[in-house]
Amino acid sequence: MRLGVQVREALPGDLESLVALCLTARQEAGVGSQLCTDDADRLRDQLGALLAVPGGRVLLALLDDDPAGLLLARVVGAGPFTDVVSLDIEAVYVLPAARRRGLGHALLVGATTVAEEAGATELYSSPLPGSRGMQRFLARLGFAPAASHRVVTAAALQRKLAHDQGHTGAAGTVRRSGPRGLEDLIARRRQARAARQPVEEPVQAARASGADQGRASISMQVSRAVQTSRPPSSSTTTW
Repeated sequence: MRLGVQVREALPGDLESLVALCLTARQEAGVGSQLCTDDADRLRDQLGALLAVPGGRVLLALLDDDPAGLLLARVVGAGPFTDVVSLDIEAVYVLPAARRRGLGHALLVGATTVAEEAGATELYSSPLPGSRGMQRFLARLGFAPAASHRVVTAAALQRKLAHDQGHTGAAGTVRRSGPRGLEDLIARRRQARAARQPVEEPVQAARASGADQGRASISMQVSRAVQTSRPPSSSTTTW
């Protein structure tokens, strides 16, 4: 750790400095509420709750005794799907003017100390989309991809679910749209044509038979007309 850099557990008296750091991080990130609220009072309450909740950890980085960075984390214990205890790092931030001074490394050194004290064997971090600098920083320290995250607003999800519900059939299955729905439509039309085929074939056969009979009748009439125009067999013809 370089001279002038210090990392310690945040105290209730550090709330104002933490709020200021979070608001600055929000402005820089440009992702709005995905990072944090812009309401200082709400931020103060949320950070205070993180400090008070069991497993919550907040580290404050100081540069020459001035707050210049923070790390927000939670100790996640064993649960229904895992026996592993881990430290979930929710945010790491250093002021632009204080970067390249070793504060980021110092914060993660502090995080490893917290993990060891809590018995955590793994550390997780979820950098914000587009934060390439943080991605590269974590990759250099050995953080590897573990999972991808998706986000949707509650209102958008409700609209989508309501739309799908409106397209649910009587049997409770969702009617498909797009290429798969087109394939189903073609298959149903083919089945309908196949079901009509036994009826159509006799009709076509009857029509063909009627046409043959008509042609036979015409041939017979022509033959009779020719025979009528011929002279009797008893007459003689001179060439």
